Amino acid sequence: MKLSKFKQHLELVSQLNFIQENKGFIPSHFHVTEAGLTVKHFFDCGGTLHLERAVSFQLWFSHDKDYRLEPHTLKNFIALSENLWGKEDLDVEFEYQTETIGRYDLEFDGQNFLLVAKQTNCLAVGQCGTEEKQKAESSELQTSQAPRCTPNSGCC
Repeated sequence: MKLSKFKQHLELVSQLNFIQENKGFIPSHFHVTEAGLTVKHFFDCGGTLHLERAVSFQLWFSHDKDYRLEPHTLKNFIALSENLWGKEDLDVEFEYQTETIGRYDLEFDGQNFLLVAKQTNCLAVGQCGTEEKQKAESSELQTSQAPRCTPNSGCC
């Protein structure tokens, strides 16, 4: 989701609810402890240079169960932070602590914000030897006529 869409959705809700995909609601006493610009400048395994920029927010909660972040407070926090990313309408991602710090994409279901798990992927499929190989059927394997390796023969 782009930052402009996130801000539009914040206008529609009276309370902030975040749901972690397949794990339920994040406790309602969460804080947004960081707003920032995340820059990832990297080469993929095929040798192509990439530059990714995203607006990053960190969700955290403490033992203070009476705390509630209001949509207008989050909008003000975003306004304070916008100098970091300028006028660019970047993708939004959220960090949230589970077993480790996870990075999530954001979706909106009309009333709740959904943290959607990011997935790794090869960006250079076919250039670095990662293309999917077809699996041979066991009936296609030539086992009876294939030479057998013996210890110290150098074939294995």
